Amino acid sequence: MELRVLRYFLAVAREESITGAANYLHLTQPTLSRQIRDLEEELGQKLIIRGSHRTSLTAEGMLLRKRAEEIVAMADKTEEEFRAMRGQLSGDVYIGSGETVAMDLIAEVCREIQEAYPGVRWHLYSGNAEDVTERLDKGLLDFGVLIQPTDITRYNYLHVPAKDRWGVLVRKDHPLAGKASVTAADLVPHPLLFSRQVLENRARANDVMRWFGEDWNRLRIVATYNLFYNAAAMARQGLGCVVSLEHLADTSDESPLCFRPLSPALESGLDVVWKKYQVFSSAAELFLDRLRARFAEEEAAPAAPVS
Repeated sequence: MELRVLRYFLAVAREESITGAANYLHLTQPTLSRQIRDLEEELGQKLIIRGSHRTSLTAEGMLLRKRAEEIVAMADKTEEEFRAMRGQLSGDVYIGSGETVAMDLIAEVCREIQEAYPGVRWHLYSGNAEDVTERLDKGLLDFGVLIQPTDITRYNYLHVPAKDRWGVLVRKDHPLAGKASVTAADLVPHPLLFSRQVLENRARANDVMRWFGEDWNRLRIVATYNLFYNAAAMARQGLGCVVSLEHLADTSDESPLCFRPLSPALESGLDVVWKKYQVFSSAAELFLDRLRARFAEEEAAPAAPVS
């Protein structure tokens, strides 16, 4: 299997047309058709269903598409790393993360590097811990930002000097908006929205269930979500209270939403992880060095006085 032919196949899958893909690739339609047929013969599987107006993928074609995307991404990443060795520091850094306040610290480090080395590019991948670690293990990411509790024993890691605080996002005209914080008993009467990433992560779900205690089985979970932006839209419409981390939604004076922390407090730590024995590009190595320095500064800084 040639990398070039995999790129051809991905173009056909994306365009859903051999003619459209041929135009995109600047190839003749017969040439591209022959390349795809040769690929099917090589693999011994039919990959594309050719219709009168569009093409579609067989089950085997969908599997190849997933694998080809990973192979091409890895090849592009490797080529970029070697190009970066030839001149001024440049290259690509790939970071995977869930939605977390830790990205503020990480973004500051990215900005500082960008100002000094404009040739460095950043690629962010959003997903839950399973998504991020899978791509990390395959070499498609350099770093992952994971919300605890998550098993990080297989990785090298840096503890992030910040914690995510749990609470609920509600409309400002909601009964809970008048409270400074909310207890488990406060939440029982109200419809709730939970992140699937919380409910599907056994360790994190156990933490949340322990916080709710006996009230857990009395909760009325009316919806689950993957993207917080969509959950906030549900909250704006009054569907329910979104159980979430702080700082993920606009709660300014102009926003109809507000955040109320859980009481007693429930917090999650954070880690930046990477594969053991990882060989980094110069850009990724610089990023890690800057992260270590920045996190050390944050940990050494005196705590802000309590007002």
